[in-house]
Amino acid sequence: MSEVMTLAVRAREAAQRLSTTSTGQRNRALLAMAHALTHNQDDILSANEQDMNEARAKNVQESLLDRLELNPSRLKSMSEALKALSLLPDPIGEVIEGHTLPNGIRLSQVRVPLGVVGMIYEARPNVTADAAGLCIKTANAVILRGGSLAVNSNIALVRALSNAAVASGMPEGCIGLIESTEREAAEELMGLHGYIDVLIPRGGAGLIRSVVENAKVPVIETGVGNCHVYVHGSADPEMARKIVINAKTQRPGVCNAAESLLVDEECYRTVLPPILKELEQAGVTIMGDDASRGLGAVMSIEPATEADWGTEYLDLKISVKVVSGLDDAIRHINTFGTKHSESIVTEDYTAAQRFLNEVDAAAVYVNASTRFTDGGEFGLGAEIGISTQKLHARGPMGLAALTSAKFIAYGSGQIRE
Repeated sequence: MSEVMTLAVRAREAAQRLSTTSTGQRNRALLAMAHALTHNQDDILSANEQDMNEARAKNVQESLLDRLELNPSRLKSMSEALKALSLLPDPIGEVIEGHTLPNGIRLSQVRVPLGVVGMIYEARPNVTADAAGLCIKTANAVILRGGSLAVNSNIALVRALSNAAVASGMPEGCIGLIESTEREAAEELMGLHGYIDVLIPRGGAGLIRSVVENAKVPVIETGVGNCHVYVHGSADPEMARKIVINAKTQRPGVCNAAESLLVDEECYRTVLPPILKELEQAGVTIMGDDASRGLGAVMSIEPATEADWGTEYLDLKISVKVVSGLDDAIRHINTFGTKHSESIVTEDYTAAQRFLNEVDAAAVYVNASTRFTDGGEFGLGAEIGISTQKLHARGPMGLAALTSAKFIAYGSGQIRE
C-alpha cells in the first residue's frame, strides 16, 4: 500500500478504539503530549531551524517565515495549549437534547466523534500540535499533511506527540503524518472516501480552493481572511486608530488580520490622516482610492485596483477606501469579504446593530479588533481552524466542531404499526 493508504487504514482502526476510551484516558494522553513537546525541545527546534534555513534560501516572505518559526516560547505555548485542552469539558457523550415520544420510546441525541479527520495545511507547525490535541480530546484519529516548508518540523513534532499518546494508552495510528511533500500524496488523501470522515484545509486561498474542488470526502472550508475594519462617521478617532493599527500590524501574516480599511466620507478628512501616518511608520504599504490618496497624509499611497479590494495580503499591506456611509460599507464588505471577521468602529447603536445583522461573516465586531477571532481568545481552547462556511461549524472550531451526533432510543418492545 502507499504511505497515505497505510496511514488511513491504521487511522480507521485507531478511530474505532479511540471511541471506547474514557475522558480520563484521553486527558492523560494530552498531558503526556504536552510534556513531550518540551522534553523533545532540542530535536524539534533543530528540525525547525533546518526548515527555516531552507525557507530563507528560497526567499520566502517574512510573514510566512513568522508562521513557520518555532522557538522555546512558542513551543511552551503549544505545550500549555495541550494542557489547557485537558482541563476543558469533554464533549463526547454530551446529551444535546432528549425527550420521550408519545409511544414511550426515550429518545436522546448525543455527541460522538467524527472518526478520522484529515488535515491539509501550510507551513504552520503549531497547527500540527493543535490538531493532534483537539482530535485526541474528541476521540478522533487524525492524518496530518503539512506544507513542504515545515516538513522537518512536522516530522519531529508528530514523532514526539504520537509516541507520547501511544505510551499513554492511545492506539497506534491515532496521530499520523504524511511525510511525502508530493502533490500526489495530498490528492490521494482527498480521494479516500470511506476512510476519511472529514477533511479540513487550513491555509491560503489556493490551497483551500484546491481541496474544495477536488476532494471526494466531506470538507469544512476554513480560513481565508479578507477582513475589514469600517470606521463609521460617529467613531471615536482615537479608538479607531488603535483598532486599525492593532488589526493590521499586531501579526499581519494571520487570517484574522485586517486587510482593508473603510472610512466614512463624513469623517475621513480628520480621522484618516493620523491612521495612515502610523501605518506608514509601521512599514505598511497602503493601497488607496482617489479620496484617500488626495489627503496627502503620507508620502506615498499606491493607487488601489479592483483586485486590491478582494486580496488577502497576509503581509504589511492594506487597502483603504472612503465609503459614502453604512449602506456602502456593508455592500462593499459583503461583496469583497471572505465571511471571516469584520469590525465596525462606531458610537451609533443603530449603526452597530445593522452592521451586526447585515454583514455576512463568521465573526462580527463592534469597537474591537478582528484579531480576536481565535479559538484561544474565544475560550474554546486550541482551534483546528476557522470555518467560513455555514454548515456544521462556523467561526473558530473548537471541540464541539469535531463531533457529530447520534440518536439513541430506549424502547420497551414498541413496534411501528
